[in-house]
Amino acid sequence: MAPRPTGKHSPVTNEQVEAGVRRSVSQPPREGIDPRTPDANPDGTESVRRRSRRESAAARQWAPPAATNLKDIGEASFGPPPSRRETVHGPDDRVQIRNTSVYPWRAHASLVVTAADNSMWIGTGWFIGPHTLVTAGHVVYIKGSGVEGRDGWVKSISVMPGRNGTQLPYGAVTSKTFHSVTGWTEDGEENYDYGAILIPTPLGDRVGVFGFGVYSDPVLRGSVANIAGYPGDKPNGTLWYDHQQIASVSSRKVHYDIDTMGGQSGSAVYRIVNGNRFAVAVHAYGGSATNSGTRITTPVYNNLLNWKS
Repeated sequence: MAPRPTGKHSPVTNEQVEAGVRRSVSQPPREGIDPRTPDANPDGTESVRRRSRRESAAARQWAPPAATNLKDIGEASFGPPPSRRETVHGPDDRVQIRNTSVYPWRAHASLVVTAADNSMWIGTGWFIGPHTLVTAGHVVYIKGSGVEGRDGWVKSISVMPGRNGTQLPYGAVTSKTFHSVTGWTEDGEENYDYGAILIPTPLGDRVGVFGFGVYSDPVLRGSVANIAGYPGDKPNGTLWYDHQQIASVSSRKVHYDIDTMGGQSGSAVYRIVNGNRFAVAVHAYGGSATNSGTRITTPVYNNLLNWKS
């Protein structure tokens, strides 16, 4: 396990808020499983066969949200555009990814977020482990909305890997377990705007994962950044991609002239090295000339490593 970061990178979770005691997501619940049936293991835990059937059935019951006018989760904390909105600079260079059922596109997930006040929003996440997706902190924890009952940990997030409009090639799963850091949940500082979503099923094993790493300023300045996500200004639930040279870096942010729009909050900002994809930042903000993401520094890396499951 990586060292536990301190200071504003100190990790926080809603797990203690929800239940106080966490059941490991790697162990299926024992309730309702008859150890005498062939669909159970000798110790009473759920068999792979039974789990696969159950997850497939659950996925078939899911459908993309009927609402087509859901807004960017960033607006919940920052207000409506143009406040800190992810932006398109000049001509829109984004291209639609239509074959979302193949890697790496299926390792991105469309998110539908239900806040504490039951309002619904959209965002993007990406897999780093069988049960773990990374996203922006403001996707999992709403800060400073000014709306009664809305602030704090969101109520739930529907995770749809590789979504392509009405098509859900890997179904959907609901998460109620989230992580972030005190720099965001307590202070609302954009330099610490990152978090994670834990899901009860190991979808990451099916769709694949991104690597992530800590890179020096010169390496980042010489790199092309790539972003794919689910923007709210395009057809509902469609995946869009763009790439550009990284424009500049600071100690906690990476800046790039990659076209994005609200709904892509939480997307991976990644390099491609020898055919492999390594995230360098978590996309979160817009600007007049460049958009930006929370840089993966050593404390961020250690938190992601500890949250990876």
